[in-house]
Formats: sequence, structure tokens, C-alpha cells
Amino acid sequence: MDRNTRNAAIAALWIMIAFGVVAFLMPKIMLAVGDYSTVAAGAIAVFFVVAFFGVFWLRGRSQRNKGN
Repeated sequence: MDRNTRNAAIAALWIMIAFGVVAFLMPKIMLAVGDYSTVAAGAIAVFFVVAFFGVFWLRGRSQRNKGN
């Protein structure tokens, strides 16, 4: 494993841990926000899913551009 591969794996690990913690807390967050507005609770859930894939998409784009 070279340095770039190791750094990418470490970054992916930290991203997965951060999103895992938020996913663990998501039911409580959605219930709290759902008391205020069900639409806002749904929007938070959609934002979480989009952010999860968006972070990896942006990271992949960044890594691909560094290769050029």
C-alpha cells in the first residue's frame, strides 16, 4: 500500500465514521425536527443521503483531477 492509497483509505474511514454517527443519531434528529415540520424532517433525510454520496463523488473527482 503506497502513501496515496493509505491516505485515501484513512480519509474514507473518517468519512464513513462521521456519517455513521450521524446515521445513528438520525432517528432522534428526525423526530425532533418532525415535531416542528414533517417536510423539514424529510428534507433533512434527503440531504443526508445526497451528502453521503456527494462527498464520495467530490472526493473521487478531486482524486481524478490530481492524476492529470
